[in-house]
Amino acid sequence: MTRVCHSHGEGDTAAAGRALAGDLRPGSVVLLSGDLGAGKTAFVRGIAEGLGIDPAAVSSPTFTLVQEYRGGRLRLQHVDLYRLQPIEVDDLGLDELTLGDVVTAIEWPERLTRSFDDSVAVDILHGEDDARTIRITTTG
Repeated sequence: MTRVCHSHGEGDTAAAGRALAGDLRPGSVVLLSGDLGAGKTAFVRGIAEGLGIDPAAVSSPTFTLVQEYRGGRLRLQHVDLYRLQPIEVDDLGLDELTLGDVVTAIEWPERLTRSFDDSVAVDILHGEDDARTIRITTTG
């Protein structure tokens, strides 16, 4: 199933993430694709808020690779694979990160060496100025 949202700024992008959060269950994996600056982290802030986590705590994990956020109905793991080569991704232990009462949001999923069953693919496409098209596809 695919849903398409249109965003005219960071608030709209976060709202799309907030809306998705209601559908997420323990073990859900959200795969976020989009150019640099497309709004992937803003989308994750929305997911966090929808899970009951303070969205202000969410920052891009580009240099730390993985950020964990607690305090909501589920934990949130935010993973950024931008700086990694696919062979390095296997060393992160992503299978273990997705276990338990957790939602895992992965930026730059094209660097993954395997797929995740029943994942949610989020593609954020740049438009003019702050406009974005957000395509959310649920598999499984």
